[in-house]
Amino acid sequence: MLYQVSHASKAFGGDVIFSDVQFEIRGNEKITIVGRNGCGKTTFLRCLCGEMNFDSGTVSMTNGTSIGYLAQKVLEHDDWTVEEELKQIFRPVFELQKEMNEMEERMITDHSEKLLMRYAEAQEKMEALNGYNWETEMKTVFTRFGFSETDIKRPIGEFSGGQKTRIAFVKLLLSKPDILLLDEPTNHLDLETIKWLEGYVKKYPNAVVTVSHDRMFLDHTSDVVYDMEYGKMTRYTGNYSSFVEQKRASIERQEAAYQRQQKDIQRLEELIEKFRYKKNKAAFAQSKIKYLDRMDKIDPVQGADDRSFHAHFSPRIKGGERVLETNHLCVGYDRPLCTVTMEVRRGDRVAVIGPNGTGKSTFVKTLMDLVEPLSGSYLFGHQIEPGYFDQQLAQFSSGKTVLEELWDEYPDLDRTTVRTVLGQFLFSADDVFKTVDVLSGGEKVRLSFAKLLLMHSNLLILDEPTNHLDIPGKEALEDALDDYEGTLLFVSHDRYFISRLANKLLVLGDGTAEFLEMTYQEYEEKNQEKEAEVKTVKAEKKEVQPRKMSPDSLRREITRLETKITETEQLLEDKRALRFEPEYYHDFRKMNELDEEIDGIHNELAHLYERWEELSEEAAAM
Repeated sequence: MLYQVSHASKAFGGDVIFSDVQFEIRGNEKITIVGRNGCGKTTFLRCLCGEMNFDSGTVSMTNGTSIGYLAQKVLEHDDWTVEEELKQIFRPVFELQKEMNEMEERMITDHSEKLLMRYAEAQEKMEALNGYNWETEMKTVFTRFGFSETDIKRPIGEFSGGQKTRIAFVKLLLSKPDILLLDEPTNHLDLETIKWLEGYVKKYPNAVVTVSHDRMFLDHTSDVVYDMEYGKMTRYTGNYSSFVEQKRASIERQEAAYQRQQKDIQRLEELIEKFRYKKNKAAFAQSKIKYLDRMDKIDPVQGADDRSFHAHFSPRIKGGERVLETNHLCVGYDRPLCTVTMEVRRGDRVAVIGPNGTGKSTFVKTLMDLVEPLSGSYLFGHQIEPGYFDQQLAQFSSGKTVLEELWDEYPDLDRTTVRTVLGQFLFSADDVFKTVDVLSGGEKVRLSFAKLLLMHSNLLILDEPTNHLDIPGKEALEDALDDYEGTLLFVSHDRYFISRLANKLLVLGDGTAEFLEMTYQEYEEKNQEKEAEVKTVKAEKKEVQPRKMSPDSLRREITRLETKITETEQLLEDKRALRFEPEYYHDFRKMNELDEEIDGIHNELAHLYERWEELSEEAAAM
């Protein structure tokens, strides 16, 4: 057992967050903690890493276990370059390299077996640390998070707060702790980066504990799910979809068992009532009373804590068949980001997807006259009334109450109607008298949706609508938009959301824009087919049809291969020896190039041996 928590609890004042929790991490498990916003998931992570303490309970951990948590990774040196910051992770590699260099100096005069053994052990340790490829790994992870390779030379102080968070994330991944704690790791990442992170987490050699509302990410990375609900945690084996099925089946079993027991209790109570006052049956009645008292009562099903809003978006008018047309619409700020030509028809559901920085949000802001187009044109159709949701604008501040915020925007509505709409978005009773300033991110999003609902638009333009929503909130929004009879145009990185709603895609790339009349599933299948074709072509190119050789030619070819193998082995040894030359180990670029060259020689040697074995078998069969 790598890490175990027993009977843990945490409370703030009189508010119990969780109690009597059992939690464990075994080996390199990939664990997900799910639950609605505010249930205590982040608090639990902070207790796991020691940033906070459990109020009660015991924690057991294998000695020497390292825990990495993004909130702990603070970048303190704004004057350092990113490279200097990230290199701190590889200090064990540099120290080992120094130790190996010292051993090499001694080996000039000291040829003892003990020193050679120490050196061999150091080489094995260096390979285990991936010490010969540390720079390649550092740059690969860094650029995967949307940075250019030149950014690694920039001082940290030049980056924005969000960029610094991503740099801290890179540093955390490179540090490779025994337990990696990730709190909403896919927030603000584009689709390609999320897919890459999925692969990284799946292949991560140690344990990972993730808190996330990204259902597809959880499906692709989890093998254990802990459900945090009503202050308790329940462990399920499998990914997120498996958990959903298991939980539903568990609730159904408990409900059936509860109903059966209630019928048994009712039958026994009727028997007791019937016979308790009859002399010859009094003992029988008393035995049934005692049996009832001893019975282990099954609790009624509490049900899933899936409270969420229930809204119905409806257009005021139907609007024209042609909803939106763009003609070489070039969008951007100081430079063009993309040029879009597309035609949206009534009832279309268009998802705008692509890497960060390609102009997705700029495109929808241009449609809403918030950004001037650089060139080209766009035109809304006859009687088209767009309604706009912007994730950033949804995080507004106001001294007004929730009731005032909505009512002031729609003063013609009566109080009952306004409160009914707010109730649909979970603002009931005294919640409507909260000031907007104290609302959580998710509550502000719900209030923005309430405003949007009352617009009764026939075209909804949504920019990242699922951010700040928990899984029940996302599912509720999907249900509402699925029933919507108008037209949708939305930006999102949530693949589950896109897959459920979109029937067309606007795919933005580096200066490119492609309007596709297909679902996201079809788009993914098409990409997978392309990747498979590329792999097939590469494999076909590698295939070499064997040709028959005469015995003399065969012997000459085997002799040539043996000579080539000897030469290649010597070349490999010579190249390995260069690793210990100051010219290389003081120049990381040269060292990286040398490592790549050594890998190439390794591959060449493997092919030579494979060919030699084939020909040797052929010669033996003659």
